[in-house]
Formats: sequence, structure tokens, C-alpha cells
Amino acid sequence: MGVNKMLNYIKDVLDNMPTDWLNLTTHRLDIYNEKLAKTQFLEQFETLFNDNNSETSILAELPTAYDYIRLGHPLSCVLEWGIANLNSLKPENVISFSSKTIPILAILRKNLLDDKNTQIIYTDELPHFFDAEVLKNVYGYKFDLKHVEDVSAIPDFNGSTILISEEDEIKTIGLIPNVDFFISVYSDLGSILLVNGEQNQSYISEIQHVRRRETIAMTPANCLIALRALIKKSSFDSKKNNVETNKTSVLDSIVAITGTNTKPLVGSSGLSIQYAIMMGLVHDAQEKHKGKAIKFVVPPNCYGGTNDQARRVAACIDNVEVVDLPVDGDNDMVQSIDLVLDKIAKEDAIPYIIAEIPTNPRVEVPDLIQLKDALSKVRKTAAGEIAVDPVFILDQTFCPNVLFLGEGEILSTVRAISYASGSKFPSGGQCTAGYIVGNEKANSLMEKIELHLNLCDNEATALQYEILAKQLPSMNQRISDAYKNTREFVNFINDTLPEAKINFVSSALAQQGFTPSVFSLDLPTKGTTDEEKESYKRALNHKLINLMITEIPNESKYCVSYGQLKGCYWTIPATSTQGTTKEGDKDYIARVALSPNMDLELHKKVFLDFVGKI
Repeated sequence: MGVNKMLNYIKDVLDNMPTDWLNLTTHRLDIYNEKLAKTQFLEQFETLFNDNNSETSILAELPTAYDYIRLGHPLSCVLEWGIANLNSLKPENVISFSSKTIPILAILRKNLLDDKNTQIIYTDELPHFFDAEVLKNVYGYKFDLKHVEDVSAIPDFNGSTILISEEDEIKTIGLIPNVDFFISVYSDLGSILLVNGEQNQSYISEIQHVRRRETIAMTPANCLIALRALIKKSSFDSKKNNVETNKTSVLDSIVAITGTNTKPLVGSSGLSIQYAIMMGLVHDAQEKHKGKAIKFVVPPNCYGGTNDQARRVAACIDNVEVVDLPVDGDNDMVQSIDLVLDKIAKEDAIPYIIAEIPTNPRVEVPDLIQLKDALSKVRKTAAGEIAVDPVFILDQTFCPNVLFLGEGEILSTVRAISYASGSKFPSGGQCTAGYIVGNEKANSLMEKIELHLNLCDNEATALQYEILAKQLPSMNQRISDAYKNTREFVNFINDTLPEAKINFVSSALAQQGFTPSVFSLDLPTKGTTDEEKESYKRALNHKLINLMITEIPNESKYCVSYGQLKGCYWTIPATSTQGTTKEGDKDYIARVALSPNMDLELHKKVFLDFVGKI
């Protein structure tokens, strides 16, 4: 393909692209095929390229590239497609990252599991974020570092060769046969990884999975900067942000919202933050409790990213294991924690508990006094010694306004950390950045977590800080307004379809400050056998969601998100957020999320129509 023709087409696409390409964080699941992520979008994009068609209306009809921009999006796909064509590669061989470190870690992870050697070659200085000792000692990765003056002098190697170069523009890379992976680092934008050679094709899905779970793709805004530089064949024209001013504003807002005094941290996404938490706690345990087993206690039906990431960390580190924590339905979170902690204490292991309050998707809140007592209990090892006390890692994305950790609050007397996904309430769906705070007892742990957030280069971007600086001050008011809509809709469903089972907080819990805008709906069913009843209910879920998104297309979306500024979001956790969860732990129910700004009366009317057709 002619390079100039390609660049001219990309220029036309950027001039005409739908605004959603730049501004959306989540997309519709009903027009997304996960098995064809990126490829379906690019196949149709190439057809438009061949026809030289860049009309906005036509671009808007392209299939969703990824359901969530953390994983990738139209602009990252176009950027990777353009770079692939420059270098005569397939688009799947080019992967963009917001992080400058994670592409290296992705290769090291696969080679660790495959027991394969790695050499990392660099021509200038090693990137400042690269800490070889921590990567070897904490992550368990094995590699050789080599500095060369001339890339033609790269030695042959029995294993994988990674070449890192710092660049200020996107250009054709001379693909050297004895280099397996080329990583171009761009100071303000992130990095681009090129996978070279047929022998390395098996790495692509593994690297994509690291991008999915431990970091994010290069953001739409940064991809746009990169694409504009590509078509101009120039260095990057980065927008100057008031980063420090925005960062100070964001940190001040988080302190005020959470009622804590320790320094908050802000990552590129909720999972970026969670990865820093996990690796920071592993690091701390290795230093303070050398040789002891580390147990991450995780609900088996929680958000798939949390579940999957925990197991991925455990797969790489010998003394780390995941322990199931049943929390929903017939299982009581406090009783489960008490039993699990007793068992871990007997084994003289280190307990780290990850839990959501309220739980997802059943929206349940445990007895908090009993929870504090279970976490505070002094336990003994089998040898009669005092066991290591737990760290409670609270995902409070559903209710980030509830005070848990500040002085005098319910979890102030146990080691506790709280984090939230930023694509929900904190940013109103405008960016993915998430944040974390710790209480006074967890302050020393926060230093280790910050070390790993920086090592993975997963801090929030300048634009993410800018968005959070605008959105965080109004967050608690938005939560309050969205809750009012949700309570009204829940009451309406109770009145019009009393046979349905609704999982939502009680009025008493709402009085305590638990005001989520998410509820789950177990629709009534029919049939003589369990299989018939389950099949009928699952079909009814889809019927309801399809009716809502068809009748109210401007507001209702089949989408995993919530906490947005407007509209209503519907999903079935078993087929979306619980994608990697074991089948028996999945929830085939409808999860509904309302915003402060939506036509509630129209949603009631359509739901009433649905009830009339059952």
C-alpha cells in the first residue's frame, strides 16, 4: 500500500471522525464481538480505505473495536494499523500502551511462565522508570540488560531479544532479524510494541491480555497526537497541561471525599491501581515476612478483572495463592472472612483481602461492626504465635462517597486501603483513571504501592488529571441525584412487577450513606424444570434490555459502566464483567445503572410496556 495514500486517508479520517472516538470510555455490548476485537473494526476500516471513504456517518457505523477504551479503541486501532503498514507488519503485531514499562513486563511474564531467557537491549540511557532489581526480586522476572552503541552489533541470543529506544516521532523501524520485540518509548504519550517474526506470534494474545488487565492502551487523546505527528512526519505536538495544578486539585478532592489524611495515588485505571496494590503488598510481605506464603482472598464472583488479575499474579510468584471468599446470596461476607482468616492464621501466612462494598452485582453491604471485629481479631498460628494481621483492600467503586478509613471511621483501626475505578463516578465516564487512599495504619504500605505504580508507569495521564480536577468536586452531588432516580425506579418496578427479585440497598443502609445507583434485577420465570426456568429467565433478560436500548436509544445502552453523567446502562454480569469468572459463580441477572440526568418517566413507560408483554 502506498504510504502517502495511507497518510492522506488517516488525515481525512481524523478530520471527520465521530466525537465518540475521542470521548467515550465504554461502548455498546450489543454491537461488539469480543472474539473479533480490533480485527472486525480494521477489516471494515480497510474496506473504507480502499474505497477512500471517510464520511463521518460511515465511520460511525464501524463495529466497536473494544468494549472499553482501557483495552483499546478506534484511534488506537488506526494508529497500530498505520504503524503496521509503515513497517510491513500485520496490525495485530503492533500494540500501543499508555505505559512505557508494561510492554517489557508483558514479554518477561510470558518468558517466565515458558522458562525462556530474555535479553533487553538499549542504545541510550535505560528508561528512568526501569528498576531491574525490583523486577527480578519481586516479580520474579529473569533477563539480561545490555547496552549497545550500534543496533547492528546486537549479539545472537538463545531466547527473546527486546530492543528499547526512546523516540520523539513515529517513523519506520528497521526490523532487524535477531530482534524479536521493538519497543519505542514516547515521553508524554506511552509506548508502541512491534512483534517481529512468525516465531513470536504466540506472544500477541498474551501481551494483549497484559494490556487488558495490568494497564491500559494508549489513550484516545494521546493516540490522536501520535496520529497527527505520523501524518505530518514530525515530532509530537503535545498539549501543555497544568499538570501540577490539576494533580494538586485532584489529590485535595480525594482527601476531602474520603476523609483521609494520607497521600492518595492516582492511576491510569482501576486495574492499574489494583495491580500496584497487589505488587506493593507482595513486595512488603517479601521484605517483612520473608518466606511466608501470601494469600490474596478474593470473592469468586466479583468483577472479572479483579478475579483474573489476582490469579495472574499468583501464577507468576511461587508463594502467592488466591483463596476464594464467598460473599453474596446465601454467603455472609463477615462469616466467610472470619473462617478464611482463621485458616490462613493457622498456616502462618499473610492475608490480603480484596472485597467490594456494596458487593457486585448483588449490591449487599455486610454488618460493618462485625466486619471490623473479624478483621481486628487476634489470631494464632498452629505453633501458638500471633498471626500476621490482614490488610483489607476495599473496592468501593459503587459507593466512593462512604467514609470508611478516616479518623474515627469504621475501618480506621485495622490496616485498610480503599480504591475506586475512575471511569465511574469520579470522572462521570470521561476517563478511566482510578485512585487509592490508605488509612493511617496502612501508610507504610502506600509507599510500596506508589513504588510499583511508578515502576509500571501507570500513573494517571495529564489529561486524566485535568478531567478528574473538573469532575471530582461534583461527584458526591451526582451520586446523590443518581441514587434518587434509582430508588424511584426500584420502587416503580416493585409496584409493577412484584414477582421480580431486586437486589438493592435498604432504606436503612441508604440512611447510613450507602446510596449506589446500581441494582440487579432477577426477573420472574416460568417452566417445569430448573433448566427451563433458567433458560426462560435468561431470554427475558435480553428481551428487557433489547427493548430499552431500542426504545430509548439516546439514553439506554447495553454497557458495563455506571456513574456516568447521563443515561441508563444495562448489562448481564455473567456475559460481561464476569467474563473470566468460573461458570458456577456467574450471575445471569440484569444489572441496571442509572445516572443523575435521564428521562426516568420514559424508562418507567417502556418497562411498563415490557411487563404487559410477559
